[in-house]
Amino acid sequence: MSTQHEAGTTTTHHILVLGAGYAGLAAAVQLAARVGNHPHVRVTLVNGQERFTERLRLHMTATSQELAELSIPELLAGTGARFVRGWVTAVDADARTVRIDDDQVLHYDTLVYGLGGMSDAAAVPGAEDHAYVLNSAHDAEALAARLHRLGSGTVVVAGSGLTGVESAAEIAERYPDLSVVLLGRQAPGAAMSTKARAYLRGALARLGVEVRSAVEIVKVLPDAVELADGESVAADVVLWTSGTRTSPLAAAAGLTVDERGRVVTDTALRSVSHPHVYAVGDAAAIRQGYGVMHGTCQGGMPTGVHAAVSIVRGLAGKEPGPFRFGYYHTPVSLGRNDAVVQFTHPDDSPRRLYLTGPLAARYKETVTASPWPTFGRMKKMPASGAFWPQGGRFTRVRVAR
Repeated sequence: MSTQHEAGTTTTHHILVLGAGYAGLAAAVQLAARVGNHPHVRVTLVNGQERFTERLRLHMTATSQELAELSIPELLAGTGARFVRGWVTAVDADARTVRIDDDQVLHYDTLVYGLGGMSDAAAVPGAEDHAYVLNSAHDAEALAARLHRLGSGTVVVAGSGLTGVESAAEIAERYPDLSVVLLGRQAPGAAMSTKARAYLRGALARLGVEVRSAVEIVKVLPDAVELADGESVAADVVLWTSGTRTSPLAAAAGLTVDERGRVVTDTALRSVSHPHVYAVGDAAAIRQGYGVMHGTCQGGMPTGVHAAVSIVRGLAGKEPGPFRFGYYHTPVSLGRNDAVVQFTHPDDSPRRLYLTGPLAARYKETVTASPWPTFGRMKKMPASGAFWPQGGRFTRVRVAR
């Protein structure tokens, strides 16, 4: 493996990974396993906390269900990779520096940018002040404490996407004395097949969740939400799951970003403006034949693996290959013993095949539990993480001649 040379002296190549979500941690583990103990390559992972956040399970944390303590430093132990706990406060892509907690500066030769998305509570007046979000375990624990104290009343879940649906179902099942209202622009399960969508709606009805579609929240108050048509919906608790936003750090760093602040990448996941920066997961605008990928765990982890493999190829003097990914399912939990799993074409459009009920719940739990043991396997056998659906014709990007 080649590294930089100056006056005949081998220099250390510093690889810095920002963010230990599903994509960032996949990149860090792959790099640690492949080059972490190389004498002239140094891998550093930066994250705001040592505990790995299982975002797929935050709706469980929000309903006082205890989850395992998953330690990122323990996962990296023995690999030669370094873990730095701290919040990224600035990135200078030209100077190749990252500022941590405003008082520490880290230099890098190659950067993996994995500071992903979060709920966009800033989009509607009052949401940041009066609504709960599920951006972190701390957020989920704060909501759990509030629900535990509530006893009775109304919980409004703002946003009818997958996070909103799972959260509404979980709250309704765990707290049957609470009234749960799910509000959103689209019908829950709008992207599913007709039968799968009907099952999802029926499950929410069985749990007592009141679903209201084609509505838009324009303001959140301490005890209600206001809709665009002037109606007010009373709420003792509001959970905001509508929309996502990305960190402004990428744009501030001078990286080319899209209208949502995601780093625009080439086919190898490198920034189109700064090729020494790779972007992964929710932080990246990755174009495939079917369009720009949306943020999911199933697609995020492969981006992290591909970025790591590409960096290793670059260190060896080889060109990275193009990234291709095709979706294959949309699993949605509906409480602990029910779920619907919509199998999809690579472009995320629904197939006819779907699962429901306890079998789907077991499928969903298997998917939710799989990332952490996958990281462990990759640490020992990095090649085990390099397999995912390529998507065939759906993912080919046609280049204009």
